[in-house]
Amino acid sequence: MLKEDKMHGSPGSSEEFARSYLARLTTILARLDVEAVAHVIEVFLDARRRDATIFFMGNGGSAATALHFANDLGVCASPDGRKPFRAMSLTANTSLITCLANDIGYENVFYKQLKNLMRPGDVVVGISASGNSPNVVRALEHALENGGIAVAIVGFDGGIMKKIAKYVIHVATDYGEYGPAEDTHMVLDHLISSYLAQIPAE
Repeated sequence: MLKEDKMHGSPGSSEEFARSYLARLTTILARLDVEAVAHVIEVFLDARRRDATIFFMGNGGSAATALHFANDLGVCASPDGRKPFRAMSLTANTSLITCLANDIGYENVFYKQLKNLMRPGDVVVGISASGNSPNVVRALEHALENGGIAVAIVGFDGGIMKKIAKYVIHVATDYGEYGPAEDTHMVLDHLISSYLAQIPAE
């Protein structure tokens, strides 16, 4: 998960490892581009104003983050009595994903869903530590080619997704630092959702 031998040498005691991990995570969080975060928040607020849907997608740990993000926007940031965020995770339907993977290839599991569901003006958020996941890249390309707004939340060097998305939050980490990258992606979910929960719908 982390290539910890490369990052920190011998792990030593569990207490030393915890200090080292948290120190590394603190450094990464301190470098985060808050202006980029603010831009994505504005994209989400604009989507709510326009009744546009915000789609989330990712693989592995990022699939869990995509689901969590959609939950937080659709529930925590959309209390009763307020115009809700239309948020949906493309990682949620296991039977559909395995059907698409089996029938037309895993690289198409998000693209095909967007082809059926996305309307011009919808927001498509790809989450990936590497920024190179072929199925996420293909779906973002589809969004860009069909009037969608492409957002990338990435780690490592940002990969292909950083280059093609219109809006990017880049969690700069060393290659292979999945844990700190994915931890920070979850912090972004809670940061953004907590802020949006306080902003009345226009």
